[in-house]
Amino acid sequence: MTTMTGPMLAFRRRITVLLVASLALASLAWCLPSQRVFAGAASSGAAPAPARQLRYDVEPDYWLAEEGVGHFSEWSKATKRMFIDDVRADRANEWIVVMGNEGGDLDSMTAALTWAYHLSHVSNLTKTGASFGHAHPTKVVALLQTPEDALDLRPENKLALHNVRMSPGHRDLLTVDELPLDAAELAPKLHGIVIVDHPEPLRVWAQARLLSIFDHHKDRGVAPGARPRRFEATASCTTIVAREMLDELEKLREEYHVPHEILELILDAIALDSAGLRKGTPEDKFTAKRLLKRSNFRDEKLLDVMDRLGSDMSTAKKDLEDLSVRDLLRRDWKGDLVNTSSEEHPVVHLGLASIPYSLEEQMQRTLHGQVQSWFDIEQQWTKEIAADISLSLNSFKVKVTKAYAALHNLAVEEIVDEMFVKVKTREIALVVRASHSHRLDEAAADSLFALIKAAIDDAEVIDAEPWHRRSELMGRQMVWTHHIQNGGRKLIRPIVEEAVRAWGK
Repeated sequence: MTTMTGPMLAFRRRITVLLVASLALASLAWCLPSQRVFAGAASSGAAPAPARQLRYDVEPDYWLAEEGVGHFSEWSKATKRMFIDDVRADRANEWIVVMGNEGGDLDSMTAALTWAYHLSHVSNLTKTGASFGHAHPTKVVALLQTPEDALDLRPENKLALHNVRMSPGHRDLLTVDELPLDAAELAPKLHGIVIVDHPEPLRVWAQARLLSIFDHHKDRGVAPGARPRRFEATASCTTIVAREMLDELEKLREEYHVPHEILELILDAIALDSAGLRKGTPEDKFTAKRLLKRSNFRDEKLLDVMDRLGSDMSTAKKDLEDLSVRDLLRRDWKGDLVNTSSEEHPVVHLGLASIPYSLEEQMQRTLHGQVQSWFDIEQQWTKEIAADISLSLNSFKVKVTKAYAALHNLAVEEIVDEMFVKVKTREIALVVRASHSHRLDEAAADSLFALIKAAIDDAEVIDAEPWHRRSELMGRQMVWTHHIQNGGRKLIRPIVEEAVRAWGK
């Protein structure tokens, strides 16, 4: 293993700049709609999907084109192909699938790839002869729960994968729309699943055996017998997975080879979520230090490396100027079926998007630039995935005077000059629709909208105020603004889900 020299580091930085600059040109290739409904939109009890030809069926050179050049890419592509072949040969029971959340951010993707690589290489026997107790067989594949055409909507993922020499067309990654069977049909056939960066599986995976959980969100009590079962408040879930990997690796009688590409991908993920370790927990820092010693960055100082990686990833993550409203909505979308207390309407599909722009900024990306122009696009997207309830959680900075920020006790994000500062502002855009599925009629949609609206209005922890252009909204549409610094999906989703579960009592 060679050390990264000065010229090599300079080359990586140049690649970073060139790649980020090229995303605008490449974005035209990302706007094709997915040909399958998101996993979260499927309903229980649905008939098995008919046999279908996927991309690798109709492109003769699919497995030969766009090769990555690293060991990690070669392993990932070979594993993907073997998994597809085995599922079609009715050998799905030999496989463990490791999956992150449906938002598909860098942390989720990296954690899934890391644990899949570890499980497929680790032996159960330690130096002392003890067993880790991992389930067998050891055929393991990582699954990204986003469609292939949505992968590059996260520029930081594209950059990180490029830096570790993965295939430019992502043919070495298994995405949810490349599964040879529908997820709900495949789930009971598998040996089991492992979930990372997510506290519980999506509904379509409910019939799968849940073997392990790694997460840094709130423990929902799912699968108490899973092993390992790790919930810790780290900045990055990848920290938890990587630490477990290193702990087991160092106990083996003989260590397997960990390619430098996977080590650097892990460092990228931790650096992004911890802001270069400035916001990291002790576990993030300690694990990053252990990884650094094994990586090609081992001769550099930890904080220097993590600051550089965090800056590169953060710059790429913000490069969203050329994304359409539809792509902004689906770029960081998390949704699933939620049970209600209604006998007539027992389940609904709830989804939430996180978008780093105000609603008015997003409206400027529409043809007519009007409020309803945005809601027309939202309707098209949620119809595509059959979502009954959608919330767009927008976050952005607003320039105000220092006196105004102090008067309203607003957290300052950035100092502009002696007079002005920028403060974090958030919006919640709620829509409930009856037209997207068989689950809700008009009266039910009206009732559910009123209940969710009241829950947000009454939530003191949010202290939301109606949007200043609410007079332009139509039926079952509502927008609020608030200034809670940590008022994103982790705060809003439980409030909405609680209201939905109580609906019909």
